[in-house]
Amino acid sequence: MRTLLLSLLFAFVVTSASAQPVPRWMTLPPTPTLPPAVSSGHAPVNGISIWYATFGSGPPVILLHGGLANSNYWGHQVPELAKTHRVIVMDSRGHGRSTRDAQPYGYALMASDVIGLMDFLGVPQAAVVGWSDGAIIGLSMAMTNPQRVSRLFAFAANSDPGGVKDVTKSPVFMEFIARGQKEYEALSATPRDYKKFVDEISTMWATQPNWTARDLAGITVHTWIVDADHDEAIKRENTEFMAGAIPNAGLLLQPEVSHFSMLQAPQQFTDDIRRFLERKWD
Repeated sequence: MRTLLLSLLFAFVVTSASAQPVPRWMTLPPTPTLPPAVSSGHAPVNGISIWYATFGSGPPVILLHGGLANSNYWGHQVPELAKTHRVIVMDSRGHGRSTRDAQPYGYALMASDVIGLMDFLGVPQAAVVGWSDGAIIGLSMAMTNPQRVSRLFAFAANSDPGGVKDVTKSPVFMEFIARGQKEYEALSATPRDYKKFVDEISTMWATQPNWTARDLAGITVHTWIVDADHDEAIKRENTEFMAGAIPNAGLLLQPEVSHFSMLQAPQQFTDDIRRFLERKWD
């Protein structure tokens, strides 16, 4: 009888443990889709073709996706933001539906692509929301073209390669890279070049950006430095360094999420963007 009770108790403990939900920061929810656009197409920018789409009307806000990804990752945020803003998404050069040329990938070059798209669309100034590489592109824009950026929400950026963790140790990030291949093959004009694409982006990650505290101190755009409390790619100390170096920058850590916060807790992410866009500065 005692043996039977112990066996039942062990089975209950094992079953209960296996039934525990996986923490959301350890998941990679499906990539969403974008809603129907007001306009979309390919813009000739810097000798390449940049895919873009616009939604809603009002003050413009540009959403910039992370490395290896595409604009579809903003599918949860666009419908809500489009209620009050003209939302613009774009696939970075060589990503998604956009093409590239022989120039090496670089954040300054990709920042100039965003400016080029703004010129094409007749947008003199916009708020910028960036994720990972998109956040770094936004920071580059704030440094070189501050008059074009009304405010900057920079999620999961790093100021130099030393601020990045070894993402190969993260099952979630490796799952993202594998997913990226399927999405690249489905969207890209060069669907068989994913390995070359990853190698070249990885070279950029290993060598850029290289911003000092003095560089960041020159940013005059209203900025929030944002990250996840379980980011598997960005070191917390680098996030705090950037927030401390940029004058009057806000620091926000989103709870119980990782580098893929916009998928893991989409409403939380969207609400944070909305609070940022509605923030009043003196």
